Amino acid sequence: MAELNGKAVEVEGLQNLALTNYGHFTSMRVEDGRVRGLSLHMERLQRDCETLFGAELDPGRVRDLVRRAVPSNGATVVRVTVFDPNLDLGHPSSADEPRVLVTSRPAADLPLPPLRAQSRTYTRDLPSVKSVGLFSSLHHRRTAQLNGFDDALFVDGRGTISEGGTWNIGFFDGDRVIWPESGCLPGVTMRLLQQSHEHDTRPVGLADLPRMRAAFATNAAVGVRAVSGVDSIVLPETHAVIDTLRKEYLEVPGELL
Repeated sequence: MAELNGKAVEVEGLQNLALTNYGHFTSMRVEDGRVRGLSLHMERLQRDCETLFGAELDPGRVRDLVRRAVPSNGATVVRVTVFDPNLDLGHPSSADEPRVLVTSRPAADLPLPPLRAQSRTYTRDLPSVKSVGLFSSLHHRRTAQLNGFDDALFVDGRGTISEGGTWNIGFFDGDRVIWPESGCLPGVTMRLLQQSHEHDTRPVGLADLPRMRAAFATNAAVGVRAVSGVDSIVLPETHAVIDTLRKEYLEVPGELL
């Protein structure tokens, strides 16, 4: 389904979003009307709306709109996209009346199989904002897939790891969970795991990967997913710490929409 401000969306309502690609979003896995980290998703939407449009977003209104999109039972992935249908390409400074587009799709069964990533040199624009500008991320994902991998892992010019195309990455060095210290989008799933599991945050480079015992990807749609390799480096498809993190994440109580 797709609704714009609570009404069935017309083609004209999406035209500006398609042509300008200016806006922000968050994606949530809704299970039986509840969302893990719902408050964090709402905080993200409010923060990004202020950054991109200088406007306040009512989280209560957003929750009402999302409730319309989900069944009372089962699992669904809902995306909330905020954009201004009246944005003028020549005068984006006038865009200050954002609207809320809610779309949904079936949720995948969890856990997903391990993924292999190819490192790609890239840093997203405004990495702290979950922008709808996905061209570069999808281009790098496509290139990685054409090269035989599942997805792209972004690094800077010195090989320092930041994030995946649409996910955060974490590591286990044999003693502690490590989250890369870099310019990346602080994902909701990552933040929930940081609250529930002891960890360190420090720079991690490609040169450090052979010493890692395990790696995992996180986002709201997939939870915790094993990373079985980066470039030619092979990592274990299963590890006790990944099982523990997955269990801890699933035990996070969902907030009622």
